[in-house]
Amino acid sequence: MSLLLEPSPEQIKADKVYQEMGLTDKEFAMVEKILGRLPNYTETGLFSVMWSEHCSYKNSKVLLKKFPVSGEKVLQGPGEGAGIIDIGDEQAVVFKIESHNHPSAIEPYQGAATGVGGILRDVFSMGARPVALLNSLRFGELTSPRVRYLFEEVVAGIAGYGNCMGVPTVGGEVQFDPCYEGNPLVNAMCVGLIDHKDIQKGRAAGAGNTVMYVGASTGKDGIHGATFASEELSEESESKRPAVQVGDPFMEKLLLEACLELVQLDSLIGIQDMGAAGLTSSSAEMASKGGSGIEMNLDLVPQRELNMTPYEMMLSESQERMLLVVKKGHEQEVKDICAKWNLLAAEIGTVTEDKNLRLIHKGETVADVPVDALAEDAPVYHQPSKEPSYFKKFQEKEHSVPAVESIEDTFYQLLKRPTIASKEWVYDQYDYMVQTNTVVHPGSDAAVIRVRDTNKALAMTTDCNSRYIYLDPEAGGKIAVAEAARNIVCSGGEPLGVTDCLNYGSPENPEIFWQLEKSTDGMSEACRELHAPVIGGNVSLYNETKKGAVYPTPVVGMVGLIEDLSHITTQTFKTKGDLIYLIGETKAEFGGSELQQMLDGSISGKAPHIDLETEKLQQEMLLKAIRTGVIASAHDVAEGGLAIALAESVMNTELGAEVAIEGDTVTQLFAESQSRFIVSVKPEDKAKFEEIVRNSTQIGEVTGQSMLKVQQHSGEVVLQASTKKVEEAWKGAIPCLVKSKG
Repeated sequence: MSLLLEPSPEQIKADKVYQEMGLTDKEFAMVEKILGRLPNYTETGLFSVMWSEHCSYKNSKVLLKKFPVSGEKVLQGPGEGAGIIDIGDEQAVVFKIESHNHPSAIEPYQGAATGVGGILRDVFSMGARPVALLNSLRFGELTSPRVRYLFEEVVAGIAGYGNCMGVPTVGGEVQFDPCYEGNPLVNAMCVGLIDHKDIQKGRAAGAGNTVMYVGASTGKDGIHGATFASEELSEESESKRPAVQVGDPFMEKLLLEACLELVQLDSLIGIQDMGAAGLTSSSAEMASKGGSGIEMNLDLVPQRELNMTPYEMMLSESQERMLLVVKKGHEQEVKDICAKWNLLAAEIGTVTEDKNLRLIHKGETVADVPVDALAEDAPVYHQPSKEPSYFKKFQEKEHSVPAVESIEDTFYQLLKRPTIASKEWVYDQYDYMVQTNTVVHPGSDAAVIRVRDTNKALAMTTDCNSRYIYLDPEAGGKIAVAEAARNIVCSGGEPLGVTDCLNYGSPENPEIFWQLEKSTDGMSEACRELHAPVIGGNVSLYNETKKGAVYPTPVVGMVGLIEDLSHITTQTFKTKGDLIYLIGETKAEFGGSELQQMLDGSISGKAPHIDLETEKLQQEMLLKAIRTGVIASAHDVAEGGLAIALAESVMNTELGAEVAIEGDTVTQLFAESQSRFIVSVKPEDKAKFEEIVRNSTQIGEVTGQSMLKVQQHSGEVVLQASTKKVEEAWKGAIPCLVKSKG
């Protein structure tokens, strides 16, 4: 659209053009009041993206305040590109998770690829070198051709970008459920390492200092991407394909290396990624955080298309771009480093004292608005909340044990469920060994990265069981945090902190806002109890189609510190004759379980109960046992229950297990009670282990035969399966479904 075709301020108001951009009547009136006049087309665009849910969190901010965000090791909490936690020796870990759901539903390869690119920039804009990528993915059932297409393309996009960047994709999770059929979730997480002295902030300060643009030129891709991410997906969404950005990982690799040199400059005042809302958000947020204003001459912005309007330049979400503020007179230092990496570097503006964002184009002022109004003063809504009728109905249900005809058949069916089955088909496409620091690769409870030149390592994971959260958001929120922490502890790490990605339907639906409210209550409580502060994250709402909303899916990304490389622990059994212990108590809890979903085709009833004090105690005891050296292997009991945890403990080994259970067979094997672990212990460490871990029961031992055998204490064998057959079922399920033409 040329400037001549842009509607006048009066037309924007009369024809309610602002509604097409995502502003409500009330919000437009607020803009008019802030400015003391009607906004022009460009200014309306600035407010529409900055006041979108994706940028302002206007519907979720009231709930995010509940999260614990500080701690003795927290160096940077929410509010910057990524959070930072101290790991000792003047080093810190930097991490963040973000969503790219709507773009991935429309253009799955580029949607996923640019999600990876964006989260990498969030981390290296802090001055950190990215050392690992993780992801959390949700799709409908793989029996659908459309879902198979989305699944294959999303995985290919993640692999394509991460592999080209030379950053290992070391872990994550993939779950499948009909509720994600039309709206997949693609959440990307990045972990980086930094020395304390190199930490950067995204701020613009010092009147007269220079605003510089570094990286790829600006095109028309991704315009209004932030608004697109803040509305329901519909049949019209396909027409918004131009709102999906296009990534160039080779350009990003150059940008990464250049930025890591630029952050060493004393003359650098601030740096921020041009992510959602592009040049608008980076300039307004940096100025607002610095207590300054910014004036930019848009004629100086590198453009890859002719005759771009101010509106298009400011709202473009073209990838691989950074905004810098540099001390006046030191611009050449930036240009020299960028030239070395064959990158564009342009002086496009200056820092001002008036706290306004002023845009000049072809000699005219085309926008002049207060930066705080854009960045800080977006409206905040506390939406109505209503408990859904289904919740009360499910809470009134008594726990019951599903009727299972054949234990063996059920066991194999569960192994083949895509949510449980091996994700090797996924992670084999990722280069998880690049940088040569990956100690524990994808497939174990948590990935582990060595901190080079030290005796320390970082454990990292993503986790969330959305079925539990749908049934009982508060309990499910606690479980999401606790299960992530279990993964870290099983790997020998102590949880440091959380980054979360809150994926929900429309907050304007009172029942969905209730889910958001209650689950963040549960998450906050678990974070406090487990000493895992939330240092940043992302909110992704409006994840729904005409058929309804996705399950509430607050994905928890967690990083833990392994103090000594000798503490690194994995889930597989190690030696014939080792003793197998179950830590925790098994109850008849099947609400939201994999078994219930498989048998009934839907979920109902109560989610499993979780007691956070018990959870904390058992995690602490297990970590102490690992650090004492008495644990050979550790694995948390999750989807599919004890039977699946035992099967996963013998995968890729020549070993087997003989286990005895007591009580109802279906409950003991398939219930999904919380706060449970399977560990193996050398016989000579038996007494020491039992002294440390009190709530544990010896249930069997590791054998040299490739056989999994479970019997009742009465002697009746209830499950016997060769580990080779178990492995074939578990590993073959996803490749088989992907290849199917049904």
